[in-house]
Amino acid sequence: MEFQYKDKRPLSEIRDDILKASRAAPDIPHHFARGLVITGDNCDVMLSLLKNFQGKIDLIYTDPPFNTQSSFYRGEGRVSTISPARSDRVAYSDSMPLEDYLEFMRIRLCLMQLLLSERGSLYLHIDSRVGPYLRIIMDEVFGMDNFINDISRVKCNPKNFGRAGYGNQKDVIYFYARNREKVIFNSVTEPYSAADLDRLFKKKDSRGRRYTTVPCHAPGETSGETGGLFRGMPPPTGRHWRYAPRVLEDMDDRGLIEWSKTGVPRIIKYASDSSGKKMQDVWLNFKDPPYPCYPTEKNAEMLETIIRQSSYEDSLVLDPFAGSGSLLRAAMISGRRFIGIDSSPEAIKVMKERPELRDQEFREFPAEARQKQ
Repeated sequence: MEFQYKDKRPLSEIRDDILKASRAAPDIPHHFARGLVITGDNCDVMLSLLKNFQGKIDLIYTDPPFNTQSSFYRGEGRVSTISPARSDRVAYSDSMPLEDYLEFMRIRLCLMQLLLSERGSLYLHIDSRVGPYLRIIMDEVFGMDNFINDISRVKCNPKNFGRAGYGNQKDVIYFYARNREKVIFNSVTEPYSAADLDRLFKKKDSRGRRYTTVPCHAPGETSGETGGLFRGMPPPTGRHWRYAPRVLEDMDDRGLIEWSKTGVPRIIKYASDSSGKKMQDVWLNFKDPPYPCYPTEKNAEMLETIIRQSSYEDSLVLDPFAGSGSLLRAAMISGRRFIGIDSSPEAIKVMKERPELRDQEFREFPAEARQKQ
């Protein structure tokens, strides 16, 4: 299957051109304490980053233009994309022919793929209108086997516009690995709600602690230690003990095994000992701020979660469309090193106003380099 559109270049040609151009690109400082923010076109900047950072970035989060055929404005109060006040300033314009937009993104996705480390991953935040096209391009650039998730994110409260059609309450995040077998994934959990605790931990012990029970055995027979006798009985047919019998006996001595009236043992799991529940691919609790400091500013807690989930403390994080710097702020709070890129003077102004970013290194990409490339 091939995805074709006007003026689409072969992927091999794009990659060859990228590697040639990167050799002639200017150096970008690669020794910085915590954060580096670069003003410039992210294609030019990423070409230069390849010289010192190819294969060294563990996490890229990008919230690129959605090609909405609109201009986005920044004022002193609310941010408007439809009816700006006279004093508002254009933050960025977001209008291209679809074919141009797709090739614009395809080149940048190739650059991001080259910058990622073997354990790295990319989170691409996009809407459902152009998202399906970019998903096909990402399969092409990263390989279908390196697709991990598409995450539906509820971005706002329900809408009640008069137009025909359902309210647009969500967007999507595509999660891809450079190498799925090696990708960083820290299994960050989310806390249980009161309803979760009532549903999942229905029992209470004599001290009022909530708990549930799980079987002491697991599927599959074995001739090893877990196939032996626990309290004089073998595991059920076709199964083995979840732990070695000596471990189960120690758990039983500590009151962590519950026995049914018919003599069936089950392991006690306390709610207080659980780190929370596994995150799913529908995110309900990360709505965007109603009064952002920059157009399309994303939820800060969501960005911190992505960083904790898909990077380590020694990781380098990149946001090629940095906007308000929300991802960079989240990286700073999480103790990661980071690089941000944006071409909008309004975006750079907002980032410099953020307390967490004021002391970081801000650089302009050389104008003469832009003219040569």
